[in-house]
Amino acid sequence: MELIRYVAIGQYLPRDSPVHRLDPRTKIWAVAVLTVVIFLVRDFAGYGLLALFLAAVVALAQIPFGYLLGGLRPVQALLVLTIVLNVFFSGAEGTVLVRIGPLVATREGVVRAVFVGCRLIGLMLVTSLLTFTTSPMELTDGMERLLRPFRRVGVPADALAMMMTIALRFIPTLLEETEKIMKAQMARGAVFDRGSVLQRARALVPVLVPLFVSAFRRAEELGLAMEARCYRVGERRTRMKQLRLGLRDGVALAVTLAAAVLFTVPAPTWVGLVRRIP
Repeated sequence: MELIRYVAIGQYLPRDSPVHRLDPRTKIWAVAVLTVVIFLVRDFAGYGLLALFLAAVVALAQIPFGYLLGGLRPVQALLVLTIVLNVFFSGAEGTVLVRIGPLVATREGVVRAVFVGCRLIGLMLVTSLLTFTTSPMELTDGMERLLRPFRRVGVPADALAMMMTIALRFIPTLLEETEKIMKAQMARGAVFDRGSVLQRARALVPVLVPLFVSAFRRAEELGLAMEARCYRVGERRTRMKQLRLGLRDGVALAVTLAAAVLFTVPAPTWVGLVRRIP
C-alpha cells in the first residue's frame, strides 16, 4: 500500500526545463485559463487538441507520463461514480440505449458523462502540472503578487497565499503519514481491503485518530519553525529572488491564449474557415 505514489497534486519535481524556469505568475495564469477552457470545450475535437497540448507541455517539462497519469488513480472511484450518475440520472430524453427498470441510459447521457469525465481528468492534470513545475516558495510568492491588488479591499494577500500553499503542500505529507499509520495497523492485524463497505469504514477509525494528532503536531512544529526564523507577513518581508516577467513568459501566455481559442471554437467552424481559404 503506497498512497504517495498515486497522488500527484502537491508534489514538486525539480527539473531544469523551460516550464520550470517560467515565472510562477505565468503558470498560475496559464492554469486559470486552461481551467476555464476545460469547461468551455463543446466537442471531442477540442478535448483531443487539449490533450495534445498538455502532452507537449509535459514533455517540455521533462515529467514522466506514467508518473502524471498515475496521479489519477485516487480519483478513479469519483470518476466512475460521476460517469454512472450522468449516464443514468441525466434525464430520459433522447435515444434510449439501455433500460434497467427505472434507470434509463440514453445516447445523450453517455456523451454528457464522457464530457464530464474529460473535464475531471483535465482539471487533475492541469493542477498537477502546476505543482510539479513550481516550488512551494515560488508558488507562494506568485500567489501573493497576484493577490496584492486586493489588499485595498481588505484581503490579506500574504496570509492567504501562505495558507493556500501550505494546504496544497500538506497533501503528500498527510498521505505519507496515513500510509505509515495503515502499515503499522496492518502489522498488528488490521484489515483494510476486505469486508463490506461499512466494515472497511470502521477499520479506518483507528487510522483517523493518530492522523489528526499527527496533523496538529506537524502544524505546531511548522508554526514554531516559522517563528524561529522570524517569518513575518507583510510588506517588510524581503525575498532572495525577485519575480520578474520576461519574454518567455509573454510567449508562454500568448501560446496558451491562442491554444485556448483553438480549443473552444467548434470543429465545424474551423472546417468552414479552412474551406473558404482560396
